[in-house]
Amino acid sequence: MDNRAIGIFDSGLGGLTAVRELRTLLPEENIVYFADTARMPYGARPAEMLRRMARQDLDFVASKGVKCILAACGTVSSTAPDVLRAYPVRTFDVLSSAVREAVQGEEGPIGVIATAASISSGAFQSALRAARPDAEVVAVPCPAFVPLIESGRCDEGDEALAEALAAYLGPIRDSGAKTLILGCTHYGLIADPIRRFLGDHVRLVEASACAARELAAYLRRSGLCGGSGEEQFYTSGRAEDFSALSALFLGCDRPERVEHVEEMEA
Repeated sequence: MDNRAIGIFDSGLGGLTAVRELRTLLPEENIVYFADTARMPYGARPAEMLRRMARQDLDFVASKGVKCILAACGTVSSTAPDVLRAYPVRTFDVLSSAVREAVQGEEGPIGVIATAASISSGAFQSALRAARPDAEVVAVPCPAFVPLIESGRCDEGDEALAEALAAYLGPIRDSGAKTLILGCTHYGLIADPIRRFLGDHVRLVEASACAARELAAYLRRSGLCGGSGEEQFYTSGRAEDFSALSALFLGCDRPERVEHVEEMEA
């Protein structure tokens, strides 16, 4: 038994979907969550800057004495995989687990939607082709999704979201893809509108949930489960803003306490 917490970080609130999944899988685990909301969005930043920020995020979470860390950020997972692998605390990312699950589906084109930085890095595309060399990969950057979701505009009846769905998912639908990776942890909040746009025949692979399941399996296999269900939330932005929006991502009441930490230099 290991009562140390699981560490999770993201540029914002999307990684809370991993917290929600872990609460179901391992409700006794303690969790430390860091949202770097003062520096979001990560998706439009240069790769070298993102790598520095990833190290800073890792260091902050590790300073809380965690037993493992989940980089619940598709942008970090795709632009700084070597930074994650080299870190002295065991790390997990949302890219590799999603790719492993995606290639287990039907043959045919595989779609990927993620931030601009994730798609431009080519990491999802390369990983998919390495796992299935003959795969046709249709990768689409979706820069409008995160700000819409963070604003609570997750209903397909929202005009701006409907326009974004049509613009971004049109190429996925036209390709005939049977599998779509939701490569940003925010996107699970609009999974239902995405599913209705593409049709039920398209299997959605939520990167956040895949990573949470993989982490949970590792803890069980290694005998590292343990805790009392305590959770600590930190943000580099306004604690009030994080708290107000968190219920949307957690699917339950907002956290009782959110601590503000000073913004880090990019």
